[in-house]
Amino acid sequence: MLEKSFSEVYKKFKIRYYQNVFAQAPNRELSLTTVEAFCAEIIGALQNPTINEFANFINISSPNATYKVNSLIQKGYIEKVQSETDKREYHLRVTDKYYKYYNISQSYVDTVLQRVKERCTPEEVEVFDRVLTIMKDELMPEVDLDHT
Repeated sequence: MLEKSFSEVYKKFKIRYYQNVFAQAPNRELSLTTVEAFCAEIIGALQNPTINEFANFINISSPNATYKVNSLIQKGYIEKVQSETDKREYHLRVTDKYYKYYNISQSYVDTVLQRVKERCTPEEVEVFDRVLTIMKDELMPEVDLDHT
């Protein structure tokens, strides 16, 4: 039962995200390909990785990562920022244009969380928050966004 419930929640979040991305695509200048959208989302989640950190995280070659990054830079979704401590190093940072694009999924998360707060008692919301924190911190070690 737990597996089915979790799988259904995950699937609904994904499908809603894709639904919104496709609904907005005709209105976007230089819309992102699916792979570019995933790459931009990963770069945003990694919080200013270098190209090598990004490449290592998604397990692709540095030249392949550079190609994907350059396309995202050209479309205005990410930018390279020179490191203040090591001038030879550049970090990838998502732009405001990306945040407008990404807000598609965040607004749905906000909606669902508001519904949780309306439907559940404060105690249930606290338990839900603890369970999500345990999932994030302990049960998903393969996705360590803090140590790329």
